[in-house]
Amino acid sequence: MRRAVGALVGLAGGTFLYTVAEALPIGLLLPMAADLSVAPARVGMLITVYGAVVVIASIPLTALARRVPRRLLLSALLAGFVVSTAAMAVADTFALLVAARVATAATHALFWAVVVPAAAELFRPGLRGRVVAVVFAGGNVALVLGVPAGTWLGERAGWRASFLAVAGLGALVLVTVAALLPSTRPDEGHAARGSAPDARRFWLLVGVAVLTTAGAIAAYTYVALFVTEISGLPAPSVGAILLVRGIASVLGILAFGAVVDRDPWRALVWTVGLQAAALIGLFALGHQPAAAVVLLSVSGLAFAAFTAALGGLVLRVAPGRSDLAAATLSAAVNVGITAGALCGSLALPAHGVRSTVLIGAAFAVVALVLALAERVVPRPVSGRGAVFAADERIACARSRG
Repeated sequence: MRRAVGALVGLAGGTFLYTVAEALPIGLLLPMAADLSVAPARVGMLITVYGAVVVIASIPLTALARRVPRRLLLSALLAGFVVSTAAMAVADTFALLVAARVATAATHALFWAVVVPAAAELFRPGLRGRVVAVVFAGGNVALVLGVPAGTWLGERAGWRASFLAVAGLGALVLVTVAALLPSTRPDEGHAARGSAPDARRFWLLVGVAVLTTAGAIAAYTYVALFVTEISGLPAPSVGAILLVRGIASVLGILAFGAVVDRDPWRALVWTVGLQAAALIGLFALGHQPAAAVVLLSVSGLAFAAFTAALGGLVLRVAPGRSDLAAATLSAAVNVGITAGALCGSLALPAHGVRSTVLIGAAFAVVALVLALAERVVPRPVSGRGAVFAADERIACARSRG
């Protein structure tokens, strides 16, 4: 059990580092642009390029690596992360920086497809929701602590020091995963395929993922502008507000882990509904500072818990291999990120920052309707539910033995 817990911590460390690496150029936009003698908009392209690579590469790379044992694959991906992140830190031209960024994004695409089933395999099936919540909590902790810490370091020691620090932490995570993760084949174990495969529910889940993510990002991208222009809060308070929101996100994802184990579809509906309600409330009451802070925190909690529900559901309804299903879902989330940011940027100049929250709420409402539609989708006639129950009984017997 201790070995499994250690491996789980290592995998959560991986999600932490990938999230930090993906978002760090946002906080270090200006120092990177100045050092490389390029416009800030070009540095901002590093975020767009990263997301595009993840969308394009997730499914093909997962299909190519479908026979590689989990420990070997994840160790190789983390090694690639360390090398490419260190390469970013020493790149002396923007072209080299982009090349290293593309390499990191390629390992990201495959890592996020494999990490969920790999983590689920460490424990009995009845703990899947909580296990997935821990893995995804790494990403939320990255946004709360990792990115601000990396930005702080980069502002004082140079942006290259931040990426070197991330690479160094990546080396520690690599050693942990390589030492503790079991060397299992990807087609073995209870998480290799969906426990109740259902193609229609899976594609419904993909649609909900795109819409909910787009709504969250459309509203969140311009949160600093919203709280200063609409809520009337001073600019120096933005960091504290984001910290409160981030803490709520971590608490939300951990609290909903057990709910996901009991009824993942209900957890999905609750989290999407909560996000819709929070964004509608923010649009209506955002001019009141206290209400704005509370509603921003609730929206963060809801979206973080939503990711835990996604992770639990993909292991249930995946119509084939769970890693390919997770790759598809990862691509869908990145499509949602791109769509949400684009919609917000188009609405902002013409309609003001409140419109971005309204767009986010509209996306969330449509996602809620789609999630509720699951109740009317006929359930498949399949024996996989019995197989899942048998896996659970076998795992429990082994744990007692």
